[in-house]
Amino acid sequence: MTFYDDIYPFYPLQRTAFIFSGCLLTVILVFLVLAASLLLILPGIRGKSRLFWMCRIIISLFIGAVLVALNFTSDWAEARMTTNATYKSFSNVVVNADIGLHVGLYGINVTLKGNPVVQFNETIDYNEMFSWHDTMEEEYGEALERGLPNPILYIAEKFTLSSPCGLIFQYRYSGRYASATLWTAFCCWLLANILFTMPVILYAGYMMIATAAFIFFSMASFSTIMNAPRCVFCIGTDSFEINYSHSFWLALATGLLCAVIGILVAMLNFLMPEKMKEAFSVGVDSYEDDDAYYGEGYLNTVFLDGVTVLPLTSKVTMELT
Repeated sequence: MTFYDDIYPFYPLQRTAFIFSGCLLTVILVFLVLAASLLLILPGIRGKSRLFWMCRIIISLFIGAVLVALNFTSDWAEARMTTNATYKSFSNVVVNADIGLHVGLYGINVTLKGNPVVQFNETIDYNEMFSWHDTMEEEYGEALERGLPNPILYIAEKFTLSSPCGLIFQYRYSGRYASATLWTAFCCWLLANILFTMPVILYAGYMMIATAAFIFFSMASFSTIMNAPRCVFCIGTDSFEINYSHSFWLALATGLLCAVIGILVAMLNFLMPEKMKEAFSVGVDSYEDDDAYYGEGYLNTVFLDGVTVLPLTSKVTMELT
């Protein structure tokens, strides 16, 4: 152990591996707080409608959280492999490691984890983010200056403008269009929740179908990356190709859920509109007012000398006119 306890004053500290996205964590916390605050009103709801409202709140917030979180995940597509690869440039050291490429809507995430993690007196556990908001050349140049391992640099170089593969163009625009359609789906989800609180349940169902449609549009936009020229990633003696991953299938499941909800709401609204309004607690007050029963009343005629008393129905009619 050195005088500085393995911390050298003139060199940057070794960065720890990326664990969890800060934006994704913020989205999860916000929707958890909303869910907790909305579930607090359940004890005030009586009868069987309490279970219906609980399911409605949980499903609706789940859809909204997924629509926002999918914009910040980095596993729409991925590729993994375990191989022996050269660890550093100008070195003959070969390490056995798990290499992963994770593709999101705004960039890629490259992982490198040794088997075992500690090899040649060094901890091999990297998780590097490369965003294509600006240009990949800048981040790739920074990675070269930091001396990242060869497998990470090799994968990142495939997404630069100077690469003959040309992956950056297809991946960048596919991600942008997919993100735009996801935010449009989120707006449709907001409108659907607003319409569910109004006596227009049918249009709320239509907006849920529109939400599903825009989710499917985002998936179709991201799927165009498969039309890009096939670029084989060869590291060591092995190679891998990119396939769809968790976020893509989660988007598909959420889109199907929105489509089923929208179609069911539209069908039930045509078959039993009154029961649907009663289930969603909309358009009930007006009917209760119309069916209100006014009991018999008794007047003391001593105080009504010279006063003309109109019938109650005629009085209500005059007030309405």
